[in-house]
Amino acid sequence: MKRDFLHITDLTTDEIHHVLDLSAEVKTRIRTDKDYQPFKGQSLAMIFAKPSARTRLSFETGFFLLGGHAIYLGPSDIDIGKREAVKDIARVVSRYNHMIMARLFAHDHIIEMATYADKPVINGLTDYNHPCQVMADIFTIQEHRGNLKDLKIVYLGDGNNVVNSWLRLAMRLPFHFVCACPENYEPDAETVRAAVSEGLSEIEIMHDPKTAVKDADVVYTDVWASMGQKHEAKEREKHFQEYQVNDALMASTGRQTLFLHCLPAERGREVTDSVMESPASVVFDEAENRMHVQNAIMLAITGRI
Repeated sequence: MKRDFLHITDLTTDEIHHVLDLSAEVKTRIRTDKDYQPFKGQSLAMIFAKPSARTRLSFETGFFLLGGHAIYLGPSDIDIGKREAVKDIARVVSRYNHMIMARLFAHDHIIEMATYADKPVINGLTDYNHPCQVMADIFTIQEHRGNLKDLKIVYLGDGNNVVNSWLRLAMRLPFHFVCACPENYEPDAETVRAAVSEGLSEIEIMHDPKTAVKDADVVYTDVWASMGQKHEAKEREKHFQEYQVNDALMASTGRQTLFLHCLPAERGREVTDSVMESPASVVFDEAENRMHVQNAIMLAITGRI
């Protein structure tokens, strides 16, 4: 039976720990063992409705380094949901390839694609969630802290797709998660309710960034206006000014706090250049780890370990 990775909650707690362990193993083997090619003879179709440098680079390079061949299909190649039905694309692409990665706008498109594809589908991002990114984030935190015990993660900014994936991770791993955002920019209410009702993690949604970051082990932010929201950028900037991650905010945590950003960063807006370049910043380890974690996810759901 084929397995997809559309949400972090598609994995059990044990499977998440397995993927984190496997990520570390793959990261080492990719650097030391040229004969390690578990995807030899395999092809990965990469469907992009939303362009992205990091998503393409990390999937294409990672799959190649493990012996496979990745094929890029950009917005002009497949105008998904417009020129051709999603269910038709899913079935045709499945006939040619062993796996599908899709980075889309509409979340229902990735659900439909997984329903009709008979090969594994990996969610490279939708407007609702970003599961590969948050799996890379928690792996990076584990690398730098050595463990995930007594962890407080504070996200500052728009309650977007990244936040929804953090909330889903909080349904599988125990930690204290705080989203500090302006009013009317809260994360998906149903996902918040589900994370709270799971009862595994402490979840807080608040509007005071200074209170939020107290005792934070990790401070995380993202752009204030994501792709498809750039026309709102000036209006959003008015609401988000006090959520900027700067030296004073990082100092107010009272801890040796890690700084994460899923990139691309708009330096001088949601984060200052000084924080991006500070010893607290692990954003480039985080960016590299996208590749290793994605490889581990693909290995885990296909059993090619």
